[in-house]
Amino acid sequence: MVVALLYLILSGCYLLVIPLAMYLYLQKRWYVASSFERGFMYFLVFFFFPGLLLLGPFLNFRPRRRQVEA
Repeated sequence: MVVALLYLILSGCYLLVIPLAMYLYLQKRWYVASSFERGFMYFLVFFFFPGLLLLGPFLNFRPRRRQVEA
């Protein structure tokens, strides 16, 4: 029972919790990241791709609306 619960917790972290936190991190740092940090971001996207694929339909990937001054 303990092993099943551990698998459930780890899979929930791998598929939901970490990709959601990573999405928030990527959204905040995408345009200001250094080259090393950008390489690390690409690694994270590759490593947690199943979770991002699972969360993808529920997230908004469009850029923010620009404010045009009149």
